Amino acid sequence: MRIVLLGAPGSGKGTQAKLLVEKFEITQISTGDLLRAAVAAGTDLGKQAKTIMEAGQLVPDSIVLGMIKEKLSDPKVSKGFILDGFPRNLSQAEALDKLLTEQGIPLSVAIHIDVNAEEIVKRITGRRTCGSCGAIYNTFFSPPSKTGVCDKCGASDLQQRADDNEETVRSRLKVYQDQTAPLIEFYANKNLLNTIPGSGDIQGIFNAVCDAIT
Repeated sequence: MRIVLLGAPGSGKGTQAKLLVEKFEITQISTGDLLRAAVAAGTDLGKQAKTIMEAGQLVPDSIVLGMIKEKLSDPKVSKGFILDGFPRNLSQAEALDKLLTEQGIPLSVAIHIDVNAEEIVKRITGRRTCGSCGAIYNTFFSPPSKTGVCDKCGASDLQQRADDNEETVRSRLKVYQDQTAPLIEFYANKNLLNTIPGSGDIQGIFNAVCDAIT
């Protein structure tokens, strides 16, 4: 079971990835986690990435793919994997396809969690977290009983992340639409794509994802 998860920021693909890991005992490969681990461990690729990041530049695809290749050699990955956060564009998708073909482990499926942009804006801009106990609310979909007050601990400390504003969210969605959304057609042309509606109950969405991959 080798899966790429696609979806705009706020579509819920991270939640679905965690559920898939728990149910099928497969490995979630997050490029962000790989980079941090490689830098911390001081591997050759990690040292290269650290130098590039400290210079304020983006880590090139060749290094990220090298880290993915190393991760694929881990025996724990033999049951399968979910790629999270990669590929982000067509050139990365093509390079990943080549790497996995060379390794003899081509993708099984690409799952697209589809949520319309206006719902995503509400999901992200409406997020509030209690600064005291960590409880999470959404002003549109799951607000606290009393505005601004946590139901669980009673604190009046519901906070919004600085980047959870509408301008930033719409900017992130535009980047996704321009760079990552073309992967939907890319994987459709390879007969690997399954699109799952990402609105509604989390368990219901997960059931649909499981049906698409089994």
